[in-house]
Amino acid sequence: MRQKAVVLLSGGLDSATVLAWAVKRNFAVYALSFDYGQRHRVELTAAAELAAAFQVQKHVTLTLDLRQFGGSALTDQIPVPKDRNLNESPAGAQSIPVTYVPARNTVFLSCALAWAEGLNCFHICIGVNAVDYSGYPDCRPEFIAAFEQTANLATKAGVQNLGKFSIHTPLISLTKVEIIRLGLSLGVDYSKTVSCYDPVPGAGACGHCDACQLRLAAFNSLGIADPTRYARNPAGNSTLAEP
Repeated sequence: MRQKAVVLLSGGLDSATVLAWAVKRNFAVYALSFDYGQRHRVELTAAAELAAAFQVQKHVTLTLDLRQFGGSALTDQIPVPKDRNLNESPAGAQSIPVTYVPARNTVFLSCALAWAEGLNCFHICIGVNAVDYSGYPDCRPEFIAAFEQTANLATKAGVQNLGKFSIHTPLISLTKVEIIRLGLSLGVDYSKTVSCYDPVPGAGACGHCDACQLRLAAFNSLGIADPTRYARNPAGNSTLAEP
């Protein structure tokens, strides 16, 4: 009997790769997405398409309106930064951008843990990355290790030694280029993914936010056209995407 895994699936490039990774390892996958009031809600359509393409056991989209808290450009009336020079802002405590959603991964992992325990499942997969990321504190190995410890301390299953929860982060030490290479080797169709923080309604990704820049730079390094749809040619990347 196959082991079960709850996979956090946003609909973006990283989570799609983790989904494919879990399927390749023969997990019975239960995909979990969140409708949390994000301005890039279009990613949920991508998540549904990816879940169907990889034939997951079940796909749940949980509604959790973080707009009530705000505090982020993704959930509040705060402009999304565009055309930042990411090389000038090293990741760290002093450079956490306004697209950071307060405690988002803690909240998401807690919900995934609750579902996993109900499924008698001890594997949770998340696409956090500590290399090519925008400076988010909840994407670091230290955070994942601490949450894994908490999961085994704060659950009935953990306390009764019914199993040991493991948080799988197969992308955490990979560059964005390496993530794309891995995904392509696993059959990910990246045209189905959405990475943009501020997409243009009905037109596609903006091409200028941090997420778009990281994605475009990686595809450019690989010499591959980014298959996602852009509302306009991204600055400095006119050969990679059509308007």
